[in-house]
Amino acid sequence: MKKVGFIGLGIMGKPMALNLIKAGYSVSVLSQSKTAETMVLAGAQSFPTSKALAQQCDVVITMLPDSPDVEQVVLGPDGVLEGIQEDALFIDMSTIAPATAKKIYKLMQEKGVEALDAPVSGGQVGAEAASLSIMVGGTEAAFQRALPLFQAMGKNIVHIGEPGAGQTTKACNQMIVGITIQAVAEAFALAKKAGVDLEKMREVLLGGFAQSRILDLHGKRMIDENFKPGFKIKLHKKDLGIALQTGEAFSVPLKATALVADQMKAAVDQGNGDLDHSSLLLLLE
Repeated sequence: MKKVGFIGLGIMGKPMALNLIKAGYSVSVLSQSKTAETMVLAGAQSFPTSKALAQQCDVVITMLPDSPDVEQVVLGPDGVLEGIQEDALFIDMSTIAPATAKKIYKLMQEKGVEALDAPVSGGQVGAEAASLSIMVGGTEAAFQRALPLFQAMGKNIVHIGEPGAGQTTKACNQMIVGITIQAVAEAFALAKKAGVDLEKMREVLLGGFAQSRILDLHGKRMIDENFKPGFKIKLHKKDLGIALQTGEAFSVPLKATALVADQMKAAVDQGNGDLDHSSLLLLLE
């Protein structure tokens, strides 16, 4: 379990892969990645295709933007499924549809490979600090095999249940985060319009029942007008789409989620999709 292939070296994936190198794992990446050179300098090996990478690794981890990206990398030509070896472990840490996670689990099982869906929460800060929350779906045996890897990347690591359960949990996480960002943005927009000092308001609210990590971190972002992405609003919009699809599948009305999804769509339509999700404030201002 020392040879780990890591596919998806973006804002979250790169620091996660670097933390695995720091923990002593032999990490392999795709040579076409924009940050492959940096990773190689840090000690990683590089391979030209997902298939070639998977052939040389005990574990393959993906950290990609959306379900189609994961399906392309895993199931497409020269993909992970073609190269991964029997008794290896596949871990998808992206945020994708639960149905896609279950599909990949089934196909991996047919090759004698255990698969976990293990999406994360904690943003770029959590990825860099190796303090991510990791919510895992799959078998208990596969979870125990993967636990040392997860401990190199995160702190709050929970085996949720069967395949797909991790992704369902992540959808719920993104609902709560998105709705809370909207609440903070509305409160700050109102307070600013009324002439209230936002710094002082944030300080006192953090000491009361309204306290939250969103109010703390994203409230500060809103005050500073610092919308450099820790998590892009277009990706959060995608995640809320997954939540709404899942709600529809189980006949659960998600009205607040739908409202925030519309707000995020409006932000993307305005050209702000690459800004941080705290930039929802800009719509209200």
